[in-house]
Amino acid sequence: MHTLQITPADKAREVIPLVQAAVESEISRLELALELARERLAVFERKYHVPSEHFMEKMFAEDLEEGDDEYVQWAGEYQLMQRLATKIAQLRSIRYSD
Repeated sequence: MHTLQITPADKAREVIPLVQAAVESEISRLELALELARERLAVFERKYHVPSEHFMEKMFAEDLEEGDDEYVQWAGEYQLMQRLATKIAQLRSIRYSD
């Protein structure tokens, strides 16, 4: 958990709402990017009838119709999705105190 503290305390009442709004805006932006990444992953999952987790653990470029290019795209989208989810969780864990 992350805690944001601002001193002197009287400034916190002015600054914390601005920081909260910025963090919420960033969370919204990241959630949209996460949803788009999930939609792109769903295309691969439907095509190959496997979840992305299975793909990452068990499949190789040779298993895909389009080989290396498709493998890199799928793996890249999966890694992007994981990074976005991690960043969202980190931002949601911020606690504000004055």
